[in-house]
Amino acid sequence: MHRNCVLIIPSLNPNEELIPYLKALAANGFSKIILVNDGSSTQSCDIFNAAGAMEECDMLIHTVNMGKGRSLKDACNYYCQKYANDYLGVITADADGQHTVGDIIRLDQAVMSYPDSLVLGVRDFDGASVPWKSSFGNKLTRTVMRFLIGNASPADKDAKKKAISDTQTGLRAIPNALVKDYLTLPGERFEYETNMLIEALHSHTPVKEICIQTVYKNGNSETHFRPFLDSIAIYRQIFSTFLKYTLASLSSFLLDYGVYSLLLLLLGFLPLAPKIWIAAAFARILSSLYNYAVNQAVVFQGEQHKVREKKKTLGRYYLLCMVQLCCSAQLVWMVCRYVGVSAVAAKLMVDSVLFVVSYYIQKNWVFRVPCGMQRSCVTDCRGFGGV
Repeated sequence: MHRNCVLIIPSLNPNEELIPYLKALAANGFSKIILVNDGSSTQSCDIFNAAGAMEECDMLIHTVNMGKGRSLKDACNYYCQKYANDYLGVITADADGQHTVGDIIRLDQAVMSYPDSLVLGVRDFDGASVPWKSSFGNKLTRTVMRFLIGNASPADKDAKKKAISDTQTGLRAIPNALVKDYLTLPGERFEYETNMLIEALHSHTPVKEICIQTVYKNGNSETHFRPFLDSIAIYRQIFSTFLKYTLASLSSFLLDYGVYSLLLLLLGFLPLAPKIWIAAAFARILSSLYNYAVNQAVVFQGEQHKVREKKKTLGRYYLLCMVQLCCSAQLVWMVCRYVGVSAVAAKLMVDSVLFVVSYYIQKNWVFRVPCGMQRSCVTDCRGFGGV
């Protein structure tokens, strides 16, 4: 039996269960397994020697621990050099046995049907056996990614948009169409897997979800995930786009606020309402030209479009800009009149709220690709009961 994919397993200080696990995979048709010894201690030498003696197993060795991300990239690079012409892609799995042989086979079969998609083996985090920190952490990350990065939307336009349901899964099938692109993604440890999802969302790569069994052995005590350090690294990647948007908006705000304040002084002879509208309009025209250029080229550069699409984004941006300008000016006037604060202070309060609203609209409407080019995300739970 010839499987569609080469299996990649990064490993750090594995236990004795690794060898039976590898033999079971080999017995079920996985004729090529790339095992990465990521700087394990000498106590693991016998285990890796036994694995290296298997005909199906190719061994890559890191002299020191370099992280899961580096292990995956080195293994994928090795795959591209040696096996890419004979297989459809790679499947990444953890060495602790949490991914069953049957689930790995299901992902291997899915690659044939979805040769251009990132295939994820997703777990059910509502089960009683799931440690609370794993359930809470994944659900939190899923929610944050959905707001800051975006949804995975089905090909069916009428279907409900949804977030990637398991952001930390280590069971993934990466077809040849994506392997080379993922070699250059940043991240040496667990944040690399997060960057893989961010790249899929930004580039609108189709995402296919396969429901798998949720297995946590010994309360997940054998994981090498560092809750504090690795969580910081992961969230730094997730917040990177929003941070760039914040910095771009801050510089635009300083330009807008400076011009607005100056014009309020110069137009002091006018009544309050026209003075606010004129100052806000001129300030917004100048700052918006700058802000659009920065957002299009730097903040949302992962969603670049052809010239025709760039014209559409420009039209959408200025439609949003006009609506935001009207909302800002009207709300500032209302705050000045009914709250009794100055026009400058009122604008600061109002625009702080509109800042977050504008980010969400720009991400999901202004700089999004057309529906025909969007990724798809479909969850398939057939063949696995109880999910």
